[in-house]
Amino acid sequence: MNTAFVLMAQYGARAIIPIDVVCRDYFPHLEADKLLRKISTGDIVLPLVRMEKSQKTAKGVHIADLALYIGQRREAARKECEQLTGANPAR
Repeated sequence: MNTAFVLMAQYGARAIIPIDVVCRDYFPHLEADKLLRKISTGDIVLPLVRMEKSQKTAKGVHIADLALYIGQRREAARKECEQLTGANPAR
């Protein structure tokens, strides 16, 4: 399954997903401003798209970057599972 295609179906083929929507769907434990802080400090490695140079501009995440981030988190979870159980999770 291709994560980018699933995201395109989820978001109606939008290229940039607004940060508040990304926060709501994938970081529900955070407020949008906290997510922005974590991104800006590098705690969450997710490229942030600003539509203009202004600080008040709309911010979002490109669908390909979100798909890559999800894939990286999945791979980290798979490695952790393998280390804990000694079993190789089904690919």
